Amino acid sequence: MKIRKFLPSALLLGLFLLSAMHGFGQEDAAAAGGEEHGPQTIIQTIMHGGPLIIMIWLAILGTSVTMVTFVIQGILTLRPEKLAPTALVGALRETISAGNYQEAWEICNANKNYLANVLKAALSRLGRGKEAVEDAIAEHGLREATVLRTRNSYLSVIGVISPMIGLLGTVIGMMGAFAVLGQKGIADPRALATSIGEVLLATASGLFIAIPAFVSYYIFRNRAQMVIVHGDDVVNELVRDIPFDELHGVQIGDAFSAGAGGSVPAARQSRKVSVSLTTNCPVCNGAVSPGQNPCPHCGATLQWAQ
Repeated sequence: MKIRKFLPSALLLGLFLLSAMHGFGQEDAAAAGGEEHGPQTIIQTIMHGGPLIIMIWLAILGTSVTMVTFVIQGILTLRPEKLAPTALVGALRETISAGNYQEAWEICNANKNYLANVLKAALSRLGRGKEAVEDAIAEHGLREATVLRTRNSYLSVIGVISPMIGLLGTVIGMMGAFAVLGQKGIADPRALATSIGEVLLATASGLFIAIPAFVSYYIFRNRAQMVIVHGDDVVNELVRDIPFDELHGVQIGDAFSAGAGGSVPAARQSRKVSVSLTTNCPVCNGAVSPGQNPCPHCGATLQWAQ
């Protein structure tokens, strides 16, 4: 799923997270300005810090938007229904039960999700035997799981770097505070309080982003493991009853063939055909009309399933 789809909503939520710090900025600035100057907004406090503080706050805004983006993506994608849709599972189960393995491969090829990608690789090795199919499931299952976990790991990265960005703002703010203190001593406590307010605001904002990022990371890590296990169970269930010995030499996929050195005897091929899912003869792969019997190409008697 494309991350850019979530950017508008993530930007709004990221701005909301930062605006939640507005009250803290007003209180800190009010302590510096007193009744004479009135309370400052968070924007005024940031602008008062200079170019470096502005750059740090832009980085904090960027991490907040990125965090919200990955949280929304995790909520929408890490679901059993997303990795193995019920309708797709039903269609594949019916097709595989009817012995239409090439059609099952085509269904998987037309869908882009965990179940379709793993089962497609397994069906491509169908003619090599059960062990080759199991290896394909393990190999491509690990690959798809790695993609899911990699997306989630960015939340951990955000949880690490956002406090460091806030800490950088703290250091710069403290440098300004000590500079004011060195020039004017304690004669101007308002200017000193303003610099300290900038320090506290940057630190709090970094933590404000890091805490939900880490919490979301561990929640999505556990959820990812659960949905991956569910997807693997569905794949193994679909290939469990396939007669691997009878399909030796069959090539499934782009280079579809009934056998490596010739056609598989018709008696050993399934002649069950689904009315709703196929228009090809499972014996010769010739085009047939739903309900037509026998096959006009090879003469095989077809068993049409409703």
